[in-house]
Amino acid sequence: MKKAVYPGSFDPITFGHKDIAERALKVFDELIILISTNPNKKHLFSAEERTELVKKMLDGAHDRIRICTNDQLTVSKTMELGATHIVRGLRAVTDFEYEFQMTHANRALEKRIDSVFFMTDNKYSFLSSNTVKEIAEFNGDLSNFVPDFIAEKLYKKFNQ
Repeated sequence: MKKAVYPGSFDPITFGHKDIAERALKVFDELIILISTNPNKKHLFSAEERTELVKKMLDGAHDRIRICTNDQLTVSKTMELGATHIVRGLRAVTDFEYEFQMTHANRALEKRIDSVFFMTDNKYSFLSSNTVKEIAEFNGDLSNFVPDFIAEKLYKKFNQ
């Protein structure tokens, strides 16, 4: 059984993340969504909130998706979980440069883990969680970026 890890902050998960996860499920038997809990990064949503948002967003594929939080090196957690691949999404050249460096660092740490890259759908090529948060902060329309239940939570966070 081919198992992969899809790491990220998912703060919040977007339609772009969902697109990558759905396409990864066409290649892998099981996909582990690995929600990063980096103490050096300020998250809008707690790890528990992000886990719930990811569960709800990916509701239709729960039998093949597992969701975990992670506070260690992604490559180490990937090995611990018994996965052989790390899934990443690419939007632009800047993503490629960063992912190129991370892939080589991961390979230096653990040669048995490979990275697999999926190009985002064109309509999500500019989309990031940071963009979504900025739009929400100014009460902009989020309907093309996240489902209504996430938009509501974002607006609530910024209007407290």
